[in-house]
Order: sequence, then structure tokens, then C-alpha cells
Amino acid sequence: MKFGKIENPELIDFTIPVDHPDTAVVLAKDKIEGDSNIYVGCAKWNRQDLKNFYPRGTKDELGYYSSQFNSIELNATFYRIFPAEQYQKWYDKTPEGFKFFPKMTQDVSHLRRLNDKVYDIADHYLEVTSQLKEKLGTIFLQMHSNFGPKNWDRVVRFVEYWPKEFSLAMEFRHTDWFNDEGVAQELYHLLEENNIANVLVDTAGRRDLMHMRLTKNEAFIRYVGANHATDYPRLDDWIERLDSWKAKGLKNIHFFVHQNLELESPLLSAYFIEKLNAHLNSRLTIPHTLVKPKPNTLF
Repeated sequence: MKFGKIENPELIDFTIPVDHPDTAVVLAKDKIEGDSNIYVGCAKWNRQDLKNFYPRGTKDELGYYSSQFNSIELNATFYRIFPAEQYQKWYDKTPEGFKFFPKMTQDVSHLRRLNDKVYDIADHYLEVTSQLKEKLGTIFLQMHSNFGPKNWDRVVRFVEYWPKEFSLAMEFRHTDWFNDEGVAQELYHLLEENNIANVLVDTAGRRDLMHMRLTKNEAFIRYVGANHATDYPRLDDWIERLDSWKAKGLKNIHFFVHQNLELESPLLSAYFIEKLNAHLNSRLTIPHTLVKPKPNTLF
């Protein structure tokens, strides 16, 4: 994931901004009883991308991955719509309780840009993706960086069309969605009214995407490490923020770890999960890695 990559991450202020004032309002309004639902994973399970993770001789990569993590941010579905049989195979290879968080096909988001031609494509995507059954988590739709507020009507039509039985998160990257407070508020309210999560992206070169505005009781966070020593203390800061949100009523945490070069995503994830278990009283499996995560930092 090269989006937001910069050459000198040590020059970036990675401080997590203060919460948008409406985040606390949303969490207070949408309080949910019961245990937290916490899912942490990587973006893919390919052996070439996940270094220092698979034991030698591993044949079934998804089978092993899903024995260590409880979820995957499924980026492969962005590039093509797989046949229903493939989703059934993925379902069969993974244990009970595992969840997939697939990315909406680029035909909808990037190539046709939510125009009038996307609805049949989205319907087909949902038809095959539904083969994941109870293992289907939130689907996320990532819009192109040049898709700006001039396309507002397209966003409204798509949001209102979206079948409510499928959980959706949306990621907007054009700066004009957030530069104008009035535009941002309209977008947040549209998502909130339609029970759609507002994706938070933590990456070095686009700190404006850390708007810290939740639009439902779900924190969908895409964390992009910079292949730098700062990656670990940044995760410590997320532990503090998620703990704060949990105290305010947050129940659904979906946190996916990337790097600009996917070298240490399993290590970062293992580090993060260990801290989550300690500070949020979660009970997630800590993934085995062939090398040890970095030493403790803030905690």
C-alpha cells in the first residue's frame, strides 16, 4: 500500500488528533450492550508479502493465516470479482469466528466512479460475496483520490441504494471532503443516517484523513506503517485512543495493519494484539512470528 508514503517519516508528527466532537455523541447514542467485537488482521495472506510469518513447508496459507488471526482485510476483491465457488472455498478453509472484510471492486469505485452503471456490478459483487455467510464482516468502499464533492449526488444515490443487510464502510481520499467543514458535516451526517462507517486512515503523508469522526458504533481503521521505528509507538497511541472510545461505548473495533513495504505487518499486528489484550481486556490470539516484535515502548 503506497498511498501516503513519504521519504522521511521521522519528520512527520504522528500524534493522533483530538476526537471530532460528534464522535462522543455517536458512541453515546449507539451504545451496545455485551462484549466488544474486536478484529485485527493484515491486508492479505500471500506468503511473499508476509515475511517472517509462515513456517517452512506451509502449503495452505489461508488455513495457517486464519489459525493466527481472526480476520483479513480482503484487498484481492478490489481487482476482480471472484466466482461464488472461490468464496465458498475461503469460507471452508477458515475456522468458526473468522471474518473477511472485503474491499469493493474497483469497477464501482474507481473505473465507473459510482455512476449509474455501478448498480448491477454491485449487486453481482454482493451476490457472490454473500457466500461468506456469517464470516462476512464489513465491506469497505474506497473512493479514488480524485473523486471529490462535485460527485455528491452519486454518493447519495449509492448510499441510499446500498442493501442495509450488508455492513458498509466508506473511505474518501479527496482533500475537499474535509477541507470545507460544511461539506464534511454533510458527508458525516449522510453516513451516520445510513449506518455506514467512516473509514479512518493512518498513513504518513495524509494526516488529514485522521479526522477522528466515527459515524456509527464501529471504528474501521486502516493503519499504514512507514517501515520505520515510529511504527510501534504509533500503535501504542492507538491503544490509548481505542481504550478511550471503549469507555465511551465503542463495541466494534476493526483494525487492519499495512506497511508501505509489507515486511513486518505480522510483527506489528502481534505487537498491537498483545497490547490490546492487556489494556482492553480482549482475548485475541497473539500470532506466532518467526522473529520477535520490537520491545515495549510506551506501555
